[in-house]
Amino acid sequence: MSREILLLVDVLAREKSVPRETIFIALEMALASATKKKLDDKFLQEEADVRVEIDRATGEYHAFRRWTVVPDEEHEEPARQIAITDAPERGEDLVLGDVIEEPMDAVDFGRIGAQTAKQVILQKIRDAEREQILNDFLARDESLVTGTIKRIERGNVIVESGRIEAMLPRDQTIPKENLRVGDRVRAYLLKVDRTLRGPQLVLSRITPDFIKVLFELEVPEIEEGLLEIKAAARDPGMRAKIAVKSNDPRVDPIGTCVGMRGSRVQAVTGELAGERVDIILWSADPAQFVINALAPAEVSSIIVDEEKHAMDVVVDEEQLAQAIGRGGQNVRLASELTGWQLNIMTEVDADQKRNSENSSIQQLFMAKLDVDEDVAQILIDEGFSNLEEVAYVPLAEMLEIEAFDEDTVNELRRRARDALVTDAIKSEETMETAAEDLAGMEGMDSETAHTLATKGVRTMDDLADLAIDELTEITGMDAERAKTLIMTARAPWFAEKATAATAAE
Repeated sequence: MSREILLLVDVLAREKSVPRETIFIALEMALASATKKKLDDKFLQEEADVRVEIDRATGEYHAFRRWTVVPDEEHEEPARQIAITDAPERGEDLVLGDVIEEPMDAVDFGRIGAQTAKQVILQKIRDAEREQILNDFLARDESLVTGTIKRIERGNVIVESGRIEAMLPRDQTIPKENLRVGDRVRAYLLKVDRTLRGPQLVLSRITPDFIKVLFELEVPEIEEGLLEIKAAARDPGMRAKIAVKSNDPRVDPIGTCVGMRGSRVQAVTGELAGERVDIILWSADPAQFVINALAPAEVSSIIVDEEKHAMDVVVDEEQLAQAIGRGGQNVRLASELTGWQLNIMTEVDADQKRNSENSSIQQLFMAKLDVDEDVAQILIDEGFSNLEEVAYVPLAEMLEIEAFDEDTVNELRRRARDALVTDAIKSEETMETAAEDLAGMEGMDSETAHTLATKGVRTMDDLADLAIDELTEITGMDAERAKTLIMTARAPWFAEKATAATAAE
């Protein structure tokens, strides 16, 4: 049998042009799988860890049953694991991670048959070949896959591109698109999903990146670097917006992407099942970019809130429907394209919001600066909206306010600073108190409690309301500890429910 093994390895190595070592490894796996079938217990046949070692020179082989030493609390697979407390019975000086091996009778090579072993080995070789083909494809750094639909499985489209097979999931196809077996199709390479069955290319026809690569194909100026697609947003199958920028003042970015008689944009639209594409001129000025993105609606004015990364976009009453679009489509795509939260409103809505905000600021100034309504209104009219601006804006700027003399300005600045200091002390005291309360929780430490308090999580109820990912993001702790802390904070809730249930009975 030893000679038969060596002959099989030599034949397969020559036929498939693969190293002999690859054949030996595959054959060892085939023998190990067959050897496990000799075990009496059906469970052991599936779970046991068996290793077969073939002597590369003589072809002789031996089988071993294996167990790995693990902590007691992780001893969940007795067929292949041994608890550390039981390890001394099997040998001295064993530590966590060590592997214990015991010889066992190997299956006769004749019993599994050369043909069966050959099939196992050929499958391993095919897997290796598929992996190599995939690696060659990925090395070309191609993001657009063009192929033929080979079959459709439960709505998922299997695309064959050369020697590569890729999957276009149902949720990555354009809605209402009718794809049939045999159709030529293009899609964007979304990711490589490495599963137990081997690596799988996952495609998409709805990602904004797909429309970018389609325009790169149709517009040579993009590949040449004369034009650049800065952003894209899509409502797949319905409407899309792309923002383009010219790197050459002689090139019209919009006209170039549209093409002669619309030929270029029509080619992209045809590939996207009739999806309408708006080509927008990109601007480094966020407000101007938003105005361009909302076209064809005309914008009257824009109020930018840098802190919230939002803009209030004011339009005339007759422009409101067009700015929002059917089902909010136009403003939603514009928001995705620009990366800003956009609030569309009429002049009347803007005036009401402005008056409400001014009233709140006026009350703040009157209370914190101890001034009357007229002085507070002057500050608002001059563009002041918070105490920090009053306290720390350059003195020369405040002295330019005609209604105030130098003494008034200095007094206002002093009162603003005093108010800020007082608020800061109160806030710190509140946080310290909250941190002390949280620190008393089981499993909580003072540093984590203080971090939570600074983020507004100041009571156990606040902590109980958090999701695990929110707590890990705030503190940087691992998910397991976050889960434990949240469940500890929720314990009083469960106790109350249990008491209520008992009382109801």
